[in-house]
Amino acid sequence: MESATHWILTLVCPDRPGIVHAISGAIVDAGGNITESQQYSSDDTGTFFMRLQVESATGRAAFETAVASIAERYGMTWQLDVVGRPLRTLVLASTTAHALNDLLFRQRAGQLPIEVPLVLANHPDLEGLAAFSGVPFEWHPVTGPDEKAAFERRVLEAVEEHGIELVVLARYMQILSPGLCAALEGRAINIHHSFLPGFKGANPYKQAHARGVKLIGATAHFVTTDLDEGPIIEQNVERVDHNQSPEELRAIGQDIESRTLTRAVGWFAEHRVLLDGARTVIFR
Repeated sequence: MESATHWILTLVCPDRPGIVHAISGAIVDAGGNITESQQYSSDDTGTFFMRLQVESATGRAAFETAVASIAERYGMTWQLDVVGRPLRTLVLASTTAHALNDLLFRQRAGQLPIEVPLVLANHPDLEGLAAFSGVPFEWHPVTGPDEKAAFERRVLEAVEEHGIELVVLARYMQILSPGLCAALEGRAINIHHSFLPGFKGANPYKQAHARGVKLIGATAHFVTTDLDEGPIIEQNVERVDHNQSPEELRAIGQDIESRTLTRAVGWFAEHRVLLDGARTVIFR
């Protein structure tokens, strides 16, 4: 007798009556048992979203066949994966270590379902950190348009070479070209500090200290051609006051950035993040 597999099934389709009944019936017919179910109907876009975890002894081919007929009837976009399978992830970095360190530590500790076959950077500073985690590291200088184009070609080569499913910008301090944004649409996540008001340029924490901010935070979002305006996956804030120095604010901010990025990556790897136009649906 074939051993049971725990599947994740996600689906997106135009909202209409009968979807839940139809997909549940198909799963039962395939010998599946639903162990987790979440759904959402978007009034803004008229779209239905669903995430299921299903235990079944039916093989992938038979399970996909059972779902495919329902998917065709309702015009579904759907995906089937195994619960807990590590997502192959390419990390882009620069010189700041905190975000990369948290990702690699949690991967090694089994707390984050990703597999990182390569870190690509535009500076050599983090090579030792990657080596400590046993992850191959490459760096290529990005000092002008030609070098930037070459770096982005290497990103796309690495995506193809390693079967990359997610690209994470772990404080990679370069703006991606429109072409690369398009190639990675829906599978590239960035992290940045978010303040009110927004402080741009060098030393944002020094600027925040000078303005006496009371909240600092971070936003993890999908990468799009609109700089730092892609669909938001996760945000966190922490209250601060006049007692904190710029260095203390930076330490607090980097901790928030690391936690926010790691959470967003984890949700994505578990297929809990679905796009709804300019927004995201998060099945936590």
